Amino acid sequence: MTRPFRFGVVAPLRSDVPTWRDRVRRIADSGYSTLLVPDFPQLQPAPATLLATAAALTDLRVGSWVYASPFRPAWLTAWEAHSLTLLTEGRFEMGIGTGRPGIEAELRDKGIPDVPPPRERLTQIRETITRLRELDGPDRHTPVAMAVYGPKARALAAEVADTVTLVLGDQPRGEVERMTREFRSNNAIELALAVPVVGDTVAPHMAPPDTDTAALHAADAMTVLPDDPAAATEEIQRRREELGFSYFVFGADVAERFAPIVAELAGK
Repeated sequence: MTRPFRFGVVAPLRSDVPTWRDRVRRIADSGYSTLLVPDFPQLQPAPATLLATAAALTDLRVGSWVYASPFRPAWLTAWEAHSLTLLTEGRFEMGIGTGRPGIEAELRDKGIPDVPPPRERLTQIRETITRLRELDGPDRHTPVAMAVYGPKARALAAEVADTVTLVLGDQPRGEVERMTREFRSNNAIELALAVPVVGDTVAPHMAPPDTDTAALHAADAMTVLPDDPAAATEEIQRRREELGFSYFVFGADVAERFAPIVAELAGK
């Protein structure tokens, strides 16, 4: 089965609130399906607050990209996710992962000295999703997007997630193809690709500011796209055909530039 394309935008609050609200409205008017915010404590308002605001402003789907499980007790994350599903009338998608690189130091800085190892973080993700399913009950289903890399995380995602995004850097196309193979055989799972680099533009909160964009382009990495919309359109179609990616996520700074791509491909 070939899934239709859909497109999301990671839009953290990095300006004054009225400017951010205007950006959210423009994203909705450009045909994107989903507005996403990262989980960076104290660098912006809490994700639930931003997402509820965006959902009230527009008809967009909204989602966390992604909750860092070490920051959050399982029951609290599940309660928040279920609450957002209720408030948005089913337009919330819970993205969750074990935490970005370097999160151990960030946890200690915030007074969490006992950093759980990756294995325990996966157990915590499973518990979060289990509790979310219990809260949703038989009449609701909050979609879950898991950000994964290693084989154990990929195995859990294949079991419990609706959408899977791979945590990628400069991996060559062949390695990404190998990682996606197990998911492409499961028609129930949507494959998402976060693209933090477009041309030489690096999306804040999607990749470090010192990202070597030239090296990523040279490696033909899946984390980059050309900044020419026509070339990007061709590459996006190739990545669905060859690798199975149908949900593409960009940074807010390129959302308007890529609006023609969304208009051409979304839903097809």
